[in-house]
Amino acid sequence: MRVFSAIALVALLHAAVIHADEAPPSKPPSLREAVDALTDADLKELPQLLKDNFIKPESLGDEALSRAMVQGLIERLAPGASLLPPPAPDTGEASPFKAEVIRDTVGYIRIGSLDAAHVTQLDAALDDFAGKKLNALVLDLRATPAGSEFEQATEVCKRFTPKGKVLFTVKKPNVREEQILTSKDDPKYTGLLVALVDSDTAGAAEIIAAVLRTHVRAMVIGQRTRGEAVEFAQLPLPSGKLLRVAVAEAALPGSAPVFPGGVKPDIAVEVSPEMSAAVLKAELENGVAPLVAESERLKMNEAALVAGRNPELDAFQEAQARKGEKNPAPIRDVVLQRALDFITTITLYEKKPGRVAR
Repeated sequence: MRVFSAIALVALLHAAVIHADEAPPSKPPSLREAVDALTDADLKELPQLLKDNFIKPESLGDEALSRAMVQGLIERLAPGASLLPPPAPDTGEASPFKAEVIRDTVGYIRIGSLDAAHVTQLDAALDDFAGKKLNALVLDLRATPAGSEFEQATEVCKRFTPKGKVLFTVKKPNVREEQILTSKDDPKYTGLLVALVDSDTAGAAEIIAAVLRTHVRAMVIGQRTRGEAVEFAQLPLPSGKLLRVAVAEAALPGSAPVFPGGVKPDIAVEVSPEMSAAVLKAELENGVAPLVAESERLKMNEAALVAGRNPELDAFQEAQARKGEKNPAPIRDVVLQRALDFITTITLYEKKPGRVAR
């Protein structure tokens, strides 16, 4: 009798029902939970039972079982493993860096691609902001492409974190030594900091958000990130397709792992990917200020801010429905607006009598 991997059973069990002696729980277990509950003896016996009894035995040939195993492995390991089409030519396009001041009181920096040139631009922006009386700084990671540029992520984190801190580590399995990335310089900015993320924020950008929250209490606003704070290898398959697999993990010492769960925002603001893409494109073309204008905007109260509700989403959906009209409603960056609401709240609170400013 052949012994098959437990992972192969993930796909096969879609065609089988497991009968248990005990009464069924109030909430049926998921397929993964059911597979995890199987004993070693179950794993050895179940494939043969399927072969001997399933109504379509031709569906359980060697090729079908191999495909089931691959499917189960990739589904279980996601986002640490995936299949990719043959590589496309590199277009060389990068996500631009952007910096400006909003309402004369808040610095805004959109990192874009993580590279040495943008770190240099980050330094220039921070030097420029130092000469202005700003209440806070917003670091926008939503337009940072997914990637494992952990050295550049360290350089970004060093601009904000205290000297001598262990920022994060990068470790490969079966390798005793791990790469420890630390902050070796005094920070260039020490004020109130907000990081913006979305569901496409992945890799090194996720680590930046997690490090800044851990070490300088940065407020993270947006959606849960993708959970890909790893280094990937792309291994070629005979067909030309690629197996993309995580080979090293970046993690903060003593903190919850970023892979595979991602970074959960402190203030959740649910925005569709289409709206997020439209906002980021508009901000790059016309600047940030027009998309956070107070006019025609529903005001947030404290309860809505804490709950992460989005009154503006109704307005956006209405605008989407009126796309064909001559005067569609303007889009707004509701994530950045929420950040500005938070900054305003904190600033007013710290200016109360008896409070000591940051």
